Amino acid sequence: MAINSKEALGEMGINARVVSMPCTQAFDRQETKYKDSVLTPGIKRVSIEAGVTDYWKKYVGLDGACVGIDTYGESAPGGDLFKHFGFTVENVVSTVKSIV
Repeated sequence: MAINSKEALGEMGINARVVSMPCTQAFDRQETKYKDSVLTPGIKRVSIEAGVTDYWKKYVGLDGACVGIDTYGESAPGGDLFKHFGFTVENVVSTVKSIV
């Protein structure tokens, strides 16, 4: 979804980069120079997480956005839930466009 969203944004003339952060603890232990090379200061960010968004706010900053799940108690097939919670290319693109 992130790669497809990046490609869709590129077709709209919006340059985007995808960063995978499977272990935030390892990332947090890195030197500032490395962290800044991955999460470039001054560049707006959007996180995509099939979970609570609060944790990602420290990485996206106050001018960033998060696509995630901040509610509890939904039940349905996985694909339906992903669509319901906005885990779609269209929603990610819309979220990016809302902050750039």
